[in-house]
Amino acid sequence: MILLAALPLTQADAALGDLAPSVAADQAHMQGTRKVTPGAAYSVHEITVPSGTRVREFVSSATGRVFALAWQGPYMPDLKQLLGDQYDSFVEGARNGGARRSNVRVSQPGLVVHSTGHMRAFSGRAYLPDQLPAGVRIEDIQ
Repeated sequence: MILLAALPLTQADAALGDLAPSVAADQAHMQGTRKVTPGAAYSVHEITVPSGTRVREFVSSATGRVFALAWQGPYMPDLKQLLGDQYDSFVEGARNGGARRSNVRVSQPGLVVHSTGHMRAFSGRAYLPDQLPAGVRIEDIQ
C-alpha cells in the first residue's frame, strides 16, 4: 500500500483511453519534453520529466487512442493524471488484494496495471486489454 499513499491526487486532464492529442496535456502537466516514435500499429510518445522519470504513451494508429502506458525512473508519475477514468478501478483493485509492499498488480477485464519500485527506482505499465492493436504483445509495452 506504500505506492498508493504516494500517488498525488490531482485532476486528470488526459488519460489512458483518450485520443492522441491528450498526450500534450500530460506533457504540459509533467513539464517534460516529448519524443514521438511512429510505427505501423502504434506510435510511442515518450515524455521525459526534469526528475529523470520517463513515461511512454502508446497510441494506436487505427483508433488514435492511448491504449497503454509505461514508466520508469526515480519518481512515480502522477497515475491519477495518466489513468484518468481508470484510476478509481486501479485503486479499488489494489485495495482488494493487488498491492504487496512495493508491488501493485491489478488485472481486471478492462484494465491491467503492474507497478513496482522503491525509493528512486520505479517502473510499471498499464494497458487496456480490449484496445490493444492486433499483433501487439504485452511485452512490447515497456
